[in-house]
Formats: sequence, C-alpha cells, structure tokens
Amino acid sequence: MKELITHIAKSLVDRPDLVFVVEVQGNQTTVLELTVAKEDLGKVIGKNGRTAQAMRTILSAVSSKIKKRTVLEIIE
Repeated sequence: MKELITHIAKSLVDRPDLVFVVEVQGNQTTVLELTVAKEDLGKVIGKNGRTAQAMRTILSAVSSKIKKRTVLEIIE
C-alpha cells in the first residue's frame, strides 16, 4: 500500500523527488505518513480536501480486502 500512495502522490505533484511515504506498523492498524514539498501540499490535499479523501477511499478499499486498517496522514 505504501507503493500505491507513493505512485498516486508522485503523479499529482510538481516535485516527485520530494515525495516520501513512511509506513508505521501497529497490531491492527498501519499508518502511512505522506510528506511532500511545501508548494505541492495543496495539490495533494485538493480543493476542500477532495483529493486527500479520494486517496483515503482507495486506501480503505485495498486495506479492507486484506482485512487490515490503514490510515493516511499528510504531514505538513
């Protein structure tokens, strides 16, 4: 799932070399921390958070298939 979020984020931003995803594993929950360049933050979040919500929806669909909860956090 880390690769999925990395691919989506790199497709959205102007500076794909500054996209980093850190995966923090828990017992039942995995947290994906997405960091992008400051000028690309708006592109990843989107208008009214729609792009970020769409990424979370895709992540939710994939994680429900493997029966594990995954949360996306966008780090400023």
